[in-house]
Amino acid sequence: MSILDYDQARERFTDFFQTFIRPDENGDKTFVYADKIRSVAHREETAVFVDLDDVQQHDEELYDAIRKNSSRYHLLAYDVVDKLVQDAIGDNPPPVKDALDAFLYQRVFMENQQHQAADGNDGAANNDAKKKIPAKLMRRFELYFRTPDVDKNLAAREILAEHVGKLVTMRGVVIRASEVMPLVNVITYLCDACGCEVYQDVNGPTYSPTLTCPSKDCQESKANGRLELQLRGSSFLKYQEVRVQEMSDQVPVGSIPRALTIRVTGENTRLCQPGDHIKVCGILLPQLRTGYKNTGGALVADVFLDCHSIENMRMEEDKEITTEFSEEEIATVSRPDIYELLAYSIAPEIFGHTDVKKSLLLALVGGVDKNTNGMKIRGALNIILVGDPGVAKSQLLGYVDRLAVRSQYTTGRGSSGVGLTAAVVKDPVTGEMTLEGGALVLADRGICCIDEFDKMLESDRTAIHEVMEQQTISISKAGINTSLNARVSILAAANPAFGRYNSKKTVEENVQLPAALLSRFDLLWLIQDVPDQENDKRIAEHIAYVHMKGHEPETNLKPLSMQLIRRYIALCKKHNPVIPSYLQKRLVEKYVELRENARENMETSVFTSPRNLLAVVRMATAHARLHLREKVEECDIDEALRLLDACKASIESSKDVAARRRPKDPVDVVFDLIRSLLDADSQSVARNKLIQEVEQRGLTGDAVDKCLQRYPDVLTVDHGRILCSI
Repeated sequence: MSILDYDQARERFTDFFQTFIRPDENGDKTFVYADKIRSVAHREETAVFVDLDDVQQHDEELYDAIRKNSSRYHLLAYDVVDKLVQDAIGDNPPPVKDALDAFLYQRVFMENQQHQAADGNDGAANNDAKKKIPAKLMRRFELYFRTPDVDKNLAAREILAEHVGKLVTMRGVVIRASEVMPLVNVITYLCDACGCEVYQDVNGPTYSPTLTCPSKDCQESKANGRLELQLRGSSFLKYQEVRVQEMSDQVPVGSIPRALTIRVTGENTRLCQPGDHIKVCGILLPQLRTGYKNTGGALVADVFLDCHSIENMRMEEDKEITTEFSEEEIATVSRPDIYELLAYSIAPEIFGHTDVKKSLLLALVGGVDKNTNGMKIRGALNIILVGDPGVAKSQLLGYVDRLAVRSQYTTGRGSSGVGLTAAVVKDPVTGEMTLEGGALVLADRGICCIDEFDKMLESDRTAIHEVMEQQTISISKAGINTSLNARVSILAAANPAFGRYNSKKTVEENVQLPAALLSRFDLLWLIQDVPDQENDKRIAEHIAYVHMKGHEPETNLKPLSMQLIRRYIALCKKHNPVIPSYLQKRLVEKYVELRENARENMETSVFTSPRNLLAVVRMATAHARLHLREKVEECDIDEALRLLDACKASIESSKDVAARRRPKDPVDVVFDLIRSLLDADSQSVARNKLIQEVEQRGLTGDAVDKCLQRYPDVLTVDHGRILCSI
């Protein structure tokens, strides 16, 4: 790549801004940048965004030079646009729209009058007046570069030293965004001795104020005039500092996510907030450490990204769906059994759990949010999986985390209440306290998977009560009183408090979670590991096949790819089905039935409240969305009620499991012990030894006597030994 000198770069930039033509929506050719510069000259626009796609199309050599040294050519482009703006204004007075405009107009006019009186040359006077005032102060516009759409979106760990001074495109999630503050650009001073105005350019976040007047009058007279700051004549920019962290899919396994500081100015401010996924284009620049920070290592410099454009990916899933489906994909998603196919495609390596997978699919799609008279009713589904160890709860959570477009995965003991909601940190620029979003804020409009939910401390667990119902996080700490959005579905997994589920206790006692929290979950699945010969055989064969072959066994259903599932779910979310009035009676009758069953089965049933009715509505609308319908049908209500009944059945069936696990009769236990302890030669066992073994199993010696009485024909006693004739 060749390096253009200053004059060549100016000529090429001038030619590009004046002659580049792009067709508009109607097909008419327009001088895009020439029109923008005229708008900037008349103060109708503030920002000029230069697309490098246009530069590459117009001048390949200039494009290569910009990509090689973006920082230098950004300043050159500013100089060119300054000249073009002045040419567009001509001899006309510049527009006056604020105090700085009035200040500049007055100063230029006064300088012109002085020069006209001195030498009578209008043109030279005008040029001298403009040269005296810094170009940055006269500049009332902003110029930014935008990288081509085909540029790779880098992660923070992929931005290296070779990118310093160059334009890069970064993708990440915003974890902290400061308030918009004024950043000084040019400072104007007024000398109280000679009346001279002094201008100081500021490059960077810090500067040292000018103390002595540099004018010739003050230096000759040694008046040592004091400089006073003129705020009305100083230039300030809107400034915001954003901290962007790598996405979860960009972090290698076992690594800590890295973050990069983004310095945002001008019209790019206020375009993102904590939790947003953004794509940032900017120039990587070094920032030397100053003060005590430099004592640790004088050769170390911090880097930051000087932002040129921000694209908020808040509706990323909508953009993914713009890609057209192929004919084969259309045939796949148009199948009548698409509901079963999608549920099977969720963690296909895991055997069974069909209804659980269907509920997870509905949570990924989500219901429809409702706002009635200022009261918001959430559409997000909250699900908790409770079960014995080894039933693939964590595997299901991990798969959903990878499948969801926007998700966060955390564990109960590894997360604090602050880590889930928001932390108050000190802003490194201003020293003020700011908020840094936690897992629930970062997962806004997505899913937050919390494993080992029962291991959370009580103080941390109460932090998500508001999130699960109101979908907001209220913060009142360190002088900050605000509310953050957390429109998120909670997917939790918990183990029973006693190692295995005890059917003699209620769900609240087994999980040791309060009813106020359990009632916020729309579905509570109890997954038990029950010994069953046929089922155990099928599970073992499935696990062995997956381990040996590396994929699930072939069946009539072929699982869909993750990318296709994401695109189809994004298409489903475009639909907002409504429930017709004729289905209202069915919902009311079912709710009354649920309340009646809960009253009769107080010991095993979970807490039943009006939230269960809302859960049915959410699942019904999610099921209708899944079939791309604009109106909920009776089959959607039936499927929602079926899943709710299946949840209840998984809890109530624990009674049957307890019956199968009922301990054996003590007499039978003693009889089995006698047979296992028989001496091979004498076919007998010592009575003392038998009693000792019986007592070790928690029984008493009376059980031995009862066993002898029940089986007199088989068992006999001879000289302290028990003979068995079997």
